[in-house]
Amino acid sequence: MRRRKLAYGIMMGTCLTLFVLAWAVVRLFSPPLAIAMSVVAMIIPPFAAVVANWGIDRRD
Repeated sequence: MRRRKLAYGIMMGTCLTLFVLAWAVVRLFSPPLAIAMSVVAMIIPPFAAVVANWGIDRRD
């Protein structure tokens, strides 16, 4: 469980960092690169959710 939480935190931290850097810094130099960084950041959260829930036993 701890490993999944750590992986989730790293992935979401990367997502947040990409968004902030894209629109606070990179957009001043290269707007297309800022858009590309945002697209990558938008793809990360679904994968982070899958990683966070990987291997959870579902008992009915």
